Amino acid sequence: MQSAQRLSINDIDPGAYQAVLAVERYVRAGSLEPALLSLVKMRASQLNGCAFCLDMHATEARAEGESQRRLDVLSAWHEAPGLFTEREQAAIALTEQVTLISGGGVSDDVWQQVTKHFDEKETVRLLMAINAINVWNRLAVATHQDLPERTS
Repeated sequence: MQSAQRLSINDIDPGAYQAVLAVERYVRAGSLEPALLSLVKMRASQLNGCAFCLDMHATEARAEGESQRRLDVLSAWHEAPGLFTEREQAAIALTEQVTLISGGGVSDDVWQQVTKHFDEKETVRLLMAINAINVWNRLAVATHQDLPERTS
């Protein structure tokens, strides 16, 4: 079992929190569809083992109309390609390789799929989205960020 939250970055240094939040705002203001961003956030959070972000982004995704089924099978998306568009599959594959960058970087095959489905500006936004969620995940996991209380 995880120990208590170690610290609250926002309480101790709001400027640090605001810096990451600025990247998040940049990503949200772009042209990438909310459902795709939800999948990116969820997949990176699964790979990073971030319970706080998984809880938050699953709740947000469902509120935006994402199906529970797609969220349930996201970690095995390769086995359910019919549930995800080719564009989403390219984004998820890039998310995995960027999140696990030390495992060999981003392959040419994955990059080709990304450039097939995203223009250059969207690719930049996608990379920023992937990196933003990885920063949030690492902060939450390192500090043992508490899950919010829920009534249901």
